[in-house]
Amino acid sequence: MKAVGVPLYQAKAEFFRMLGHPVRIRVLELLQDGPMAVRDLLAAIGIEPSSLSQQLAVLRRSGIVTATREGSTVVYTLAGGDVAELLRAARRILTELLAGRQDLLDQLTESDPGAGGAR
Repeated sequence: MKAVGVPLYQAKAEFFRMLGHPVRIRVLELLQDGPMAVRDLLAAIGIEPSSLSQQLAVLRRSGIVTATREGSTVVYTLAGGDVAELLRAARRILTELLAGRQDLLDQLTESDPGAGGAR
């Protein structure tokens, strides 16, 4: 008998839910440039240490980041290059979506409803 696992689409949804927090996204963006100590992440993000700790724990549990201790300093790094590629792809997609909205905004501002312009 074959074991029933989580469907792939459900696993993907869980993965994207895990990414669905602005602080987690910012941490991942910062880690694209290389490993960072917690104190540097705190300085770059500007939130309470307890809030950052919670978000780092979620990323660690998911396996998307790893933590190593260097003396009294904890340093985080991306677990793999695929995460950085995913963030780059998200940026490209978002850029395309926003560019489309800018085109609509430009059309609205160029049209003059009082003069019978296109709507």
